[in-house]
Amino acid sequence: MRARIYTLVSVPVFIILYSFTFVIVLISLFFAILKRKKSVQHVMHFWAKSVFYLMGKKLTINGMQNIQKGGNYILIANHASLFDIMAIMAFYPNVSWFGHERLLRIPVFKQILLMTNYVPMKSATFSNTRLMLDSLIHKSQTNTIAIFHEGTRTLDGQINNFYKGFIRLMKASDVNILPVTLNGFYSLKPKNRFHINFNSKINVIIHKPIERSLLINKSDSEIIESVKEVIQSAIIK
Repeated sequence: MRARIYTLVSVPVFIILYSFTFVIVLISLFFAILKRKKSVQHVMHFWAKSVFYLMGKKLTINGMQNIQKGGNYILIANHASLFDIMAIMAFYPNVSWFGHERLLRIPVFKQILLMTNYVPMKSATFSNTRLMLDSLIHKSQTNTIAIFHEGTRTLDGQINNFYKGFIRLMKASDVNILPVTLNGFYSLKPKNRFHINFNSKINVIIHKPIERSLLINKSDSEIIESVKEVIQSAIIK
C-alpha cells in the first residue's frame, strides 16, 4: 500500500523536479552566455539543495571541515541513485565530473553537466583513454574531480567493484583522494525502482582526505581497498 502511495506522489514530484531543473538550466545558460561562471556555480548550488527541499527531504552533511579551502581533490563516492550528483553538488558546487558519455544524451541534464566541466567517459580505445586522462589531469590542476568509482549505480545497495580510472588519474596528477559516503540514497531512489521513498533519511559523510603519498607506492588492489574501506566505514546499514 505504501509503495502505491509513493508511486502516485512521485509522479507530480518528478514533474515539479524536471520543470524546476529546466528553469535552472535556462538561468544557468543566461549566466554562461555572459561568462559568469561563479554565478552558474551559485545557481547549481541552489538547484542541488532545492531538489531535496522540493522532495521534502532534509540532506545532512557532515565533515565540511575536511575540505581545505582552495584545495583540489579526486572526490570518490559510492553510487546508488541519480540524486547522488545533487547531494555532492549541494556541498561542492564547483566540482568537475567524470562519468558516462550517455548522461549527455539526457535532455536538460546535458546542459548542466557541460556547464560543470563534465568529462565524458568514452569507449576505451587507446586514443580516447589518452585524451580523457589528459583532460582530467588538466582540470585537476584547478578543480576537484568527482568520480563514481563503481561506474554505475548499485542494484542491491552494496558497493560495486571499483574501476581503476581514479588510480591512473591520481598517479598522473598531484592531488589527494577525498572519500565521500552517501547514506540513504539507495533507499531514496535506486536505479531499479520508479518511486521515491519519502520516508528515507539521507546524509553525506565527507572523510578526511587520503594523502597521495600514502597511496602512490601501493598496488592497485591495495589502493582500491584503502579507499573502499574508508567509504564503507560510514555506511549505515
